[in-house]
Amino acid sequence: MGVLAFFAGLLLTVMGLGRWHETGSPWWLAGSIALLVLVLIGGMTGGKKTG
Repeated sequence: MGVLAFFAGLLLTVMGLGRWHETGSPWWLAGSIALLVLVLIGGMTGGKKTG
């Protein structure tokens, strides 16, 4: 995962959390948290595929 992809993922997470704050929908919160987890895992592992 490149630096640009990492920051783009963080930006999308923050935008999703803002949308959740506006709508109060639990789907936006769940999606934002799931995306954050994927971005953090990709950032820690370097985004390299194994196999």
